[in-house]
Amino acid sequence: MIEKVSENLSQEKAFALFPDLQRIAPELTLYADLLRRWQAKINLVAPNTLGELWLRHFADSAQVQAAAPEARIWADLGSGAGFPGLVTALLLKGQSGATVHLIESDQRKGAFLRAVSRETSAPAQIHIGRIETVLPELEGSIEALSARALAPLSDLLRLTANSIEKGAKGVFLKGEDWREELTPLEPETNFSFSTIDSRTHPRARLILVTARR
Repeated sequence: MIEKVSENLSQEKAFALFPDLQRIAPELTLYADLLRRWQAKINLVAPNTLGELWLRHFADSAQVQAAAPEARIWADLGSGAGFPGLVTALLLKGQSGATVHLIESDQRKGAFLRAVSRETSAPAQIHIGRIETVLPELEGSIEALSARALAPLSDLLRLTANSIEKGAKGVFLKGEDWREELTPLEPETNFSFSTIDSRTHPRARLILVTARR
């Protein structure tokens, strides 16, 4: 009962931060149920966040699509349990031409992503492989890139530089150490950086990266 109250409160907070999540609440409920079942077999999220899936994962992920609402074709790097990529795909569900490419090297996590995508009819394509191998095949077609808790910003830029130079926008969720990652990179001549305050964590930021023109 306590866990259910916590989940309901997490859902209410998520809806307050991102009302658009109410539109896809049935799909997210399916997603949450699948995640809990698969979590017993493979480690998808930190166990102590299961009671706050709606706020800690769904709402946190929703920030990414909100930061680049014009983008219809995304590549999500190191998708893991689908955050933020599958949430982005569900928010784009029903929009013409929308596709989110989820790149994940772990076969079991890839199977989970396929299960959620199938059950929720999310406009997602699952790619099992290394980012360095898969992303070059998508360059030129994608409009935005995302990653959450994957790698330092310097490594993300190394992986995504060609895509960003071809016009994609990077939208990267970073924690409270974001400034230490960003400051050394700001003199970089090839990219422009901007930040958006996180709605779910007062000291976190979304870092937006575009090619400098």
